[in-house]
Amino acid sequence: MALDVIERYCSKSNLLDLKATFREPVKAIEYLNREKVDLVFLDINMPDISGMQLVQTLSPRPMIIFTTAYSHYAVDSYNLNALDYLLKPITFDRFLAAVNKAVATIPVKNNGAARDDEATIFIKSGPQTYQVKLDDILYLEKDGNYITVHLKDKNILIRENMGDIFDLVPEIGFVRVHKSYVVAVKHISLIEVHQLTINGEKIPIGSTYRENLKSRLGLK
Repeated sequence: MALDVIERYCSKSNLLDLKATFREPVKAIEYLNREKVDLVFLDINMPDISGMQLVQTLSPRPMIIFTTAYSHYAVDSYNLNALDYLLKPITFDRFLAAVNKAVATIPVKNNGAARDDEATIFIKSGPQTYQVKLDDILYLEKDGNYITVHLKDKNILIRENMGDIFDLVPEIGFVRVHKSYVVAVKHISLIEVHQLTINGEKIPIGSTYRENLKSRLGLK
């Protein structure tokens, strides 16, 4: 049943190309040793060999997202550098968050060449899920229990905590500059003492975030 759920979720994502599924880990190992795979959704409790043991047989290792009904494996999974850890029953929005991490790690390929400006993520807003280019995100603004994702051509309102925002967008291209703002570094056009400008909009710089911003940008 859990495998059927993952297959169904994968079919909903344009970013995932499902190559194979296995109920026997030994056959999975044989496949992974001969085929190039970027990402594996892997259960922990399996016959003959556990998911933890399976990962340790692989070299090189693909990105791993563990799926399990048991939360006490979380620490062990991160010790194996797992990309994420999904607890059953797995919801589609939690699945998308894990996929977003993978997308941020491997840029979408276009004609054989990696293109950072083509990398996309999925953003869930109420009953709707948008696929947006990371390059189109200007900044994120917290307002009460919601966050507005400001894009080049529109805004998307999501219910999210600012403390978890880097589960949605990658830290490598974004920086928090205020308790209510996270901005895309590449879209900053002007930095002043207490504010910065993105696309003509003035965004405050909080005193507790100023040094981190300067460090990220190599400023003195």
